[in-house]
Amino acid sequence: MKFRLISQILGVGLVIFSLFQLLPIAIALIYQENSVVSFTYSFLITLSSGLFLIAVNFNKEYEDLRIRDGFLLTVLLWFTFSIFASLPFFIGKTVNLSIVNAYFEAVSGLTTTGASILTNLDAQLKSILFYRSLLQWIGGLGIIVLALALFPLLGVGGMQLYRGETQGSVSGTKLRPKMAETGKSLWLVYLLLTAACSFCYFVSGMDIFDAITHSFTTVAIGGFSNYDQSFAYFDNNLLYFFGSIFMLLSALSFSLHFVALKKRTLIGYALDPELKFFLNVAFLSFLFLFISMIIFTDNNDLSLLMKSLFQTVSFLTTTGFTSEDHSSMPSYLPYFLIGLAGMGACAGSTGGGIKAIRILIFLKQGVKELKKLVHPNSVLPLKIGNKIISQEIKDSVWGFLAVYLITLLIGTMLLLASGLNFETAFSAVFSCINNLGPALGDATLNYSSLNEISKLFLSFAMILGRLEIYTLLVLFTSFFWRS
Repeated sequence: MKFRLISQILGVGLVIFSLFQLLPIAIALIYQENSVVSFTYSFLITLSSGLFLIAVNFNKEYEDLRIRDGFLLTVLLWFTFSIFASLPFFIGKTVNLSIVNAYFEAVSGLTTTGASILTNLDAQLKSILFYRSLLQWIGGLGIIVLALALFPLLGVGGMQLYRGETQGSVSGTKLRPKMAETGKSLWLVYLLLTAACSFCYFVSGMDIFDAITHSFTTVAIGGFSNYDQSFAYFDNNLLYFFGSIFMLLSALSFSLHFVALKKRTLIGYALDPELKFFLNVAFLSFLFLFISMIIFTDNNDLSLLMKSLFQTVSFLTTTGFTSEDHSSMPSYLPYFLIGLAGMGACAGSTGGGIKAIRILIFLKQGVKELKKLVHPNSVLPLKIGNKIISQEIKDSVWGFLAVYLITLLIGTMLLLASGLNFETAFSAVFSCINNLGPALGDATLNYSSLNEISKLFLSFAMILGRLEIYTLLVLFTSFFWRS
């Protein structure tokens, strides 16, 4: 294990991250807020820690990262960044959060979960609101790079489907992704989506600050808002429409955006089977929610249509914005919306959940098994589009589902043991592991009332879900550390 190289890369990452922490200082100066000191201290601590790691581990000779190094580096990046990202929340008296609450808020931001500790958001400092949104925007880009460059090479459950589409070759057990072109294109796509979203929000009625911060959290599929009511604060059908569009675009695999940008063609979108399946699920879910709301509310105007569309897309993509209080919806609808996050967005996007491609494989495998009951001697290859799914990928996907369900079960029992009721415990674990944010019970509006043990475990669950479960759990196995 190349600990010195891993430490050096962590140092470089912290130095880059510290530069982003300068932006909230500028916001605090513009709005003349008293958070300048806490952000400045956070910047200096992060910068000096990064420079120290670089200095003590500096090596001029080039070294390759191997797969085991990649797993460890990925996990350490998320945990380390979360620690340093939490600094502005408890340094000084700007927000005055405890260390556990500050860490929870930072993890929720970087993993684009959107589960918040903060209350009375309408009265929070602009610099704090901007910083929360910025964390999600940074986390969203990090997720894309991991999903398209690292996860397929590491063989993380099901992501191998995208191997070779956006990244370079793998030589033996060494990670040799050709990241320059990929990274540049991903930055460009991400920036273009953010700029377009911000512009659409601005012309639809948001002020410039709200437009920028909400575009950050929309494109990152994060869900942090500047208001306790989330998007319901604006009550604007045009904003609901544009929000739905950009959440959908961000929920698509960025490999499709990458190929479209590189080849200057949109044909990849039309031919992608996961995209077709995802859009079909989104449309049917929207119809189900809209018709149910018509039945329960005896209302069928444009406002209900747009709110139903926005709410469906927000929960399906694991963004977590709300157009109304989901817990106050009648009958089964709150559970239906939370359940949509179980599938989540497409693989290779900023969204969470099991991912649409895995669900599609589950369904096709189920149909295949039914056919084999009738024709037991038939040979039925499992195909997604024109691609035959190998046994390796099928095993990986089913293994992921097993680990996912076991993790969900254990997490729920742990939260029950900490004193939470079943509705809160299950929905909170389900929401955090799928990087959704909104839950039910005591965690409906925010997570501030939960005990600190629950918050620490849910922070772990957010990172666990963000890293596709395997990436983190493999570090707890004995064979990972054997030479």
